[in-house]
Amino acid sequence: MIRLWFKSGVPWIWLNAAAVSICIIMVLGVLGLVTVRGAGHFWPSQVTQFNYQEEGKLARIIIGEKVDASITPAQMAKSTGHIMADNEDTLVQYLVKTGNRDITGTDFMWIEARNVKEQSDPLDLMVIERREWGNFYGRLLEVKEGSKTIATGKEAWPVVQTKIADALIIFDEIAHLEKKQIGAINYNLERLRLKQRKLELENKLDDTAKQQIAAQAATYDVEYKKYQVQVAELYKKIRLNSLVAETENGTTLKIPLYKVVRAFQPNAMSMFDKIIHYGVKVVEFLTDDPREANTEGGIFPAIFGTVMMVMMMSVIVTPFGVIAAVYLREYAKQGFTTRLIRIAVNNLAGVPSVVYGVFGLGFFVYILGGNIDQLFFPESAPAPVYGTPGLLWASITLALLTLPVVIVSTEEGLARIPSSIREGSLALGATKLETLWLTVLPMASPAMMTGLILAVARAAGEVAPLMLVGVVKLAPTLPLDGNFPFLHLDRKFMHLGFHIYDVGFQSPNVEAARPLVYATALLLVLVIIGLNLAAIVIRNNLREKYRALEG
Repeated sequence: MIRLWFKSGVPWIWLNAAAVSICIIMVLGVLGLVTVRGAGHFWPSQVTQFNYQEEGKLARIIIGEKVDASITPAQMAKSTGHIMADNEDTLVQYLVKTGNRDITGTDFMWIEARNVKEQSDPLDLMVIERREWGNFYGRLLEVKEGSKTIATGKEAWPVVQTKIADALIIFDEIAHLEKKQIGAINYNLERLRLKQRKLELENKLDDTAKQQIAAQAATYDVEYKKYQVQVAELYKKIRLNSLVAETENGTTLKIPLYKVVRAFQPNAMSMFDKIIHYGVKVVEFLTDDPREANTEGGIFPAIFGTVMMVMMMSVIVTPFGVIAAVYLREYAKQGFTTRLIRIAVNNLAGVPSVVYGVFGLGFFVYILGGNIDQLFFPESAPAPVYGTPGLLWASITLALLTLPVVIVSTEEGLARIPSSIREGSLALGATKLETLWLTVLPMASPAMMTGLILAVARAAGEVAPLMLVGVVKLAPTLPLDGNFPFLHLDRKFMHLGFHIYDVGFQSPNVEAARPLVYATALLLVLVIIGLNLAAIVIRNNLREKYRALEG
């Protein structure tokens, strides 16, 4: 009976179902962990005050967020230098985010639960998110306007909120003037310099051209000085206000409000206030630029760079993959050479991605880009234009990396189309090209979209090749802006995958960066899912459209 049961194939069906179930559970577990750790990063945590006294030392107060807990068996704790009593079986420790890095030199500290004499969550404890030095934890003492104190005690809190809101408005105005207005003037001045240099190389820089260039430069200089005056006035205004806060050990610190992103008292916040705070933090994460070595702020440049690179890669890889598949299936003679090409294509899919990065750096950047600079941009020498890693070369490298996937998927789709459809089209008087373009390719379009979906899923998460051909830790400007020619394919860009690697493994403050790693990983998964869903919707529509013909 057992032998017949095995021969029937039922055990293998159950075994396969069990393997698939385990894989699904593991995937859901990973996604759940990333979601909980990533999404929970933005929730305002309680700030606890610990009365802490180690044996043989004076008591002290520690203020901070309880981030993690560790339970260590007594024997292991003894082996690491901890003194344990005979009645203690475990050593319980808390990881507390204490902030105030500019004062203490560290953001986190481990404390032992047995040394905590008392802990409470006072309502007046506040958290200040700063543009530098991370969070500040303490109590608000007073608000100053210049050297004059304008509010103290309980009256200081609503005043400081108003002043911070005003400072943020001014800060946004300064950022707009510096990045948009002054940045555009600097960009135009550089283009003007390159134009002059090009005329010099071509021996066309006559007096008329010099006068025109000088007149344009003078116009830009006037605009530049006007914006400089505006920025100076705004800086003078924003640097006027400050707050004075007290740390847990009684140290007072004066914090300029232009360095403050927000201040809040999490212990005094209602559930509705916390939800509002959470939403604001999520929007900031999605729309702002990073700060504090990418461990604070938002990741909009990385989102923009990832989506833009994937879209460019899709535009490049799809036609080349389809053309190659059409040639192999419809035109090439099915012999030894064709089989050899197919084997090579399949093997290319298994080449490590970093090899593509090295090839892209050597061929696309140094050879192709270097020759483009010599032919079309000699006035920029010795500074490279396309002879350096950038968005274009990163997109082409990933297109090359994902090309085998598109070729194989498209060829399989072409193979599934019945030959009777081709023969019927030819019998009605259509040429082979018309049959291919008007009948075969539309019916194979769902398979093309399947290949594109697989290509997008792989390309969006790649990091190793991008480190060599265009991705950087922090890009000062986006590849797409309001300056002609608007799309700058030569610029370097940020990427979510590299951002995860950089923050998780290259950050000087690993503990502070860890929640951001989960949040960015969650966002990368959502971006890939969003791109794939868009492609799946298009594929399903095409499949329904041509289902009748396939039948």
